Amino acid sequence: MKISVIGTGYVGLVTGTCLAETGNEVVCVDIDKAKVEKMRNGVVPIYEPYLDVLFERNIKANRLKFTTSLEEGLKHGEIIFLALPTPEDGDGAADLSYVLNVSEEIGKSIKDYKVIVDKSTVPVGTAEKVRAVISKNATCDFDVVSNPEFLREGFAVDDFLKPERIIIGSSNERATALMQKLYAPFVRSGNPIIVMDEKSAELTKYAANSFLATKITFMNEIANYCEKVGADVDMVRAGMGTDSRIGKRFLFPGIGYGGSCFPKDVKALKKAGKDEDYDFKILSSVIEINSTQKTILLPKIESYFNDDLEGKTIAVWGLAFKPETDDIREAPSIDMMEALLDKKAKLQVFDPEAMPNIEKRFGDKIKYSKSMYAALDAADALLICTEWSIFRTPDYNRLKKLLKNPVIFDGRNLYNVSDMETEGFTYVSIGRKAVNL
Repeated sequence: MKISVIGTGYVGLVTGTCLAETGNEVVCVDIDKAKVEKMRNGVVPIYEPYLDVLFERNIKANRLKFTTSLEEGLKHGEIIFLALPTPEDGDGAADLSYVLNVSEEIGKSIKDYKVIVDKSTVPVGTAEKVRAVISKNATCDFDVVSNPEFLREGFAVDDFLKPERIIIGSSNERATALMQKLYAPFVRSGNPIIVMDEKSAELTKYAANSFLATKITFMNEIANYCEKVGADVDMVRAGMGTDSRIGKRFLFPGIGYGGSCFPKDVKALKKAGKDEDYDFKILSSVIEINSTQKTILLPKIESYFNDDLEGKTIAVWGLAFKPETDDIREAPSIDMMEALLDKKAKLQVFDPEAMPNIEKRFGDKIKYSKSMYAALDAADALLICTEWSIFRTPDYNRLKKLLKNPVIFDGRNLYNVSDMETEGFTYVSIGRKAVNL
């Protein structure tokens, strides 16, 4: 099949590459000329595990192409995916200007039947808006489908190739049949393709992300309470997670959630509810608690240094909002680093992938280290913000030699409390007893 993908961010690039992997002819469109040129030369502009292998293979096979011409992309594809940004407006609503502006150009350009697919996360009713905008100028038949993505950054390729489910929001049999044909290679093991109306599909994505954000936030509340009463959140999590009604996933406490989806989607659903005169009280609490959680370790760091952080050097491990990505959008590390800089602390940071993006934001305000151990050199303490695998089994003797003080503030509970006690560290984590504090 001939596919076009408008937008080459995380969602668009993974979508286009994985669709090419099953033999489709894919053209990806982006307005960034430099980015398009790099992709034509085989350079993947984002970090996503295993994407580079598929990317290179499909470019060589001539199944994956890139262009800055929207007209070229629209002419090529019988199915056109809109994988465009829907950033947060000032009031929390999703900004649909990118989607609707491209939709207007689609209406002016298409000459034969097309299926227009909303792949971006969009509010309920967006398919209707896209359909109305295209209809103003279109002289041929077309259909608009809602097909929300459920890709986890760091696992996006595997999630696309082996989806738990595929949601198709469509009220037209012709469009539905084309989408089912397109996705058939990805569900051969029997995972479902669920067909529903467009509005239900749009809401499904927001509902899923908001529920997961709520689950994370609830566990963070439990962790904070554990510290108050002397309980161990790891034990509580194990007891909860074995309940099949709850499940083990998204029960790990930490310094809050971030990324391109959860923060934006929770706020957008809350705002959508407000527009319908409905108050999502749970989501209001989730937003407030998560904002506080991001800097929950700051008072503990201040207390350790007798409320005087000026001139203290803090090593920071992990800058991306989660491991296996270079994405720093809404990353808790940013909130922590900004708070520490406000207290006049010095920062030495390391992340396997996200440092170039952090440098764009912080410039020369912080020191960028070549390795995890280089970040520790003469630092007064270590702060962990992202649970990269390489941080899980460090050389503890080397840590103690490099750090001025053997103290770790662990925002992701990477280490066993008893091990830290045995190794002689002062260790502060989330929802567990502090060691040697």
